[in-house]
Amino acid sequence: MVLVRARNPNNIGAVARAMHDFGFRHLRVVNEYAVPFETARSAVDASAVLAGAASFASVAEAVADCTLVVGTTAVGERALQHPLHELAEAGGVIGAELARGGGRVALLFGSEKTGLSNDELSHCQWLLTIPMAEHDEVRHPSMNLGQAVAVCLYELVRQTGGVAPVGSGDAVEAGEVERLTSLLTDVLEETGYTKRHPANCDEGRIRRLVVRIGLGDGDVPVWMGILRQVLWKVRGRGD
Repeated sequence: MVLVRARNPNNIGAVARAMHDFGFRHLRVVNEYAVPFETARSAVDASAVLAGAASFASVAEAVADCTLVVGTTAVGERALQHPLHELAEAGGVIGAELARGGGRVALLFGSEKTGLSNDELSHCQWLLTIPMAEHDEVRHPSMNLGQAVAVCLYELVRQTGGVAPVGSGDAVEAGEVERLTSLLTDVLEETGYTKRHPANCDEGRIRRLVVRIGLGDGDVPVWMGILRQVLWKVRGRGD
């Protein structure tokens, strides 16, 4: 579970308790400031989860070793730029990834007030949403952070019977995707593409483009080699 800009320690505690109850251990928090884990009083029996929680300065760092990154959203009026699955369907896809033993899955949850930003969502392969009843007096129905995590974990456990061990398959880690994104950005800048088409060169847009390629085992070194060759050729044109 990756919590991005979660502000309320009690909500973080509720997440840790849900993780403990459903048998999940790895909690990661992305925040610009230190999270006071010791004040997460709602984390009954989940001290081990909180003790093992890791803090990161960016989403890229938090998901670097993950092979599938899934963002959560209440949708609302957001213009979606990713495939969207309801939780029941998403649980099956995540369960299949875990059963395959191909790597580590990250579920991203945004802040209590604003959810995940478009830039944060750019690290995701696809999104999931929890279907909820519509109410006339509520513009964008959404769940409390701790409740949302608990519902998602329940669905994963229901469909998989537990958390599958992490294996070593042919999936590509998000850190490799980030390296390729950075190199592609360098190529675009060196070739002058970013000046001619700045609207296409937002960091999130480029990252989503790389994610949509659907990289497999061995693809990243090939693409890195191609792009480095382009850079070498462009930078040496004066010679």
